[in-house]
Amino acid sequence: MKRCTSSSRSITKAIIAALVITASGSAFAQSVDEVLKADQKRISLAQASQERINKVVESTRDITDDYRAVNKEIDGLKVYNRLMKAQTDGQQATLDDIAISMEQVDVINRQIFPLMVRMIDGLEQSIKLDIPFVKKEREDRIAHLNETMARSDVSVAEKFRKVMEAYQIENDFGRTIEWYREEIEVPGQEGIRRDMNFLRVGRIGLFFQSDDGRITGQWNRDTNKYELLGDENRNEIKKGLRIARQQIAPDLMLLPIPAAVTAGGAS
Repeated sequence: MKRCTSSSRSITKAIIAALVITASGSAFAQSVDEVLKADQKRISLAQASQERINKVVESTRDITDDYRAVNKEIDGLKVYNRLMKAQTDGQQATLDDIAISMEQVDVINRQIFPLMVRMIDGLEQSIKLDIPFVKKEREDRIAHLNETMARSDVSVAEKFRKVMEAYQIENDFGRTIEWYREEIEVPGQEGIRRDMNFLRVGRIGLFFQSDDGRITGQWNRDTNKYELLGDENRNEIKKGLRIARQQIAPDLMLLPIPAAVTAGGAS
């Protein structure tokens, strides 16, 4: 009897221990699940937090790039503003100079207009006293200058330019030779006019010759008339005409040039 009782107690203890182990295992499994769930939640929260951090970092990077771009643009605008200020300062200085010139333009016009008139008169007088080469062309130029001076639609600057241009043309006559054709009355043959080939040598000599070479002559400063020359000058004047036409190379010409005289008339 005692043995059976002891066995029953052992079995009971074993059952109780099994139940305790089973209950402990269930509790442990439940605790592990809770821990895993908590850890998964923590990971999810960490991932969400990291995503928010990434978005903040990305947003900060964009703002930083925009800030740098704006600063760079501001630096460029500062340089541009300095250049524009220098340009506007220069333009303002030019405007100031123009304003001063406009204030003085009336005074300048009053002074330069009489000067141009005197210059034209002097040029006209010089042509009258000069040897009569291309006389009509030169007289027409003076007439055109006088017409231009009377025109209100031509600026003072343009008028002055034309006067100076006429002076330059007259000045060039003194150091060039040329030939041209003109009809004159044949010296010694009153009423007979013929076309002649004229040779101008600077302002010191004006010669003429017919196409056939039979008539050769020059302008006489003393008598202010055309006169005939002897046959000894025919070939030299013919050569001069060919040189002026650029048919032959420049060469020495033996022409009858009057000796220079002083203001008192002594040679």
